[in-house]
Amino acid sequence: MKFLGMEKVRDGKYLKNYELSYENKAGKLKKFEIVSRKELRSAEDLGKRVSGVSIVAFCEDRMMLLREFRLSINKEIFNLCAGMLEDGETIEECISRELYEETGLSVKRIISLLPPSYSAVGFSDTKTYIAFVEAQGEFEDHTSDNEEIKARFYTRAEVKELLKTEEFSSRSQMAAYFFAAGIGPEEL
Repeated sequence: MKFLGMEKVRDGKYLKNYELSYENKAGKLKKFEIVSRKELRSAEDLGKRVSGVSIVAFCEDRMMLLREFRLSINKEIFNLCAGMLEDGETIEECISRELYEETGLSVKRIISLLPPSYSAVGFSDTKTYIAFVEAQGEFEDHTSDNEEIKARFYTRAEVKELLKTEEFSSRSQMAAYFFAAGIGPEEL
């Protein structure tokens, strides 16, 4: 594909829409719309900046999952704790803040921090870290009025059963699958 140009078509509060133009292998024009969390000045900006983090949290031999209402699908699903980096914030500060805001828990230690990866490559250039953490504390609700989140730690057996009957976000489903199979960050 040969990149021909990019035009912003919508400037929302949290998401910006862009139309990308390409010349496909048949020499024809291909237009493709994407959303980005970042302001893009040129094609070189696509996928360059990290937007946030997804957090896979553990306590002893249990994994934390959120039961969360998601506006985009109008229902509750199982998800990971996640959020956006704020201006001037380090990734470690973001992990601690998001874990606290969504669950009331604190980070006992960061087990592993994977390099940034694309979270929705089919329609967005959004890039996030995946953090594996050991969490501690008591669950408390510090969410905004626009969030409905119920956090809980689950055993491997409970996660295995949830995977059979419940709906998940893709990253949380993948993390839950490996956890239920006995593979955690320390086994890698």
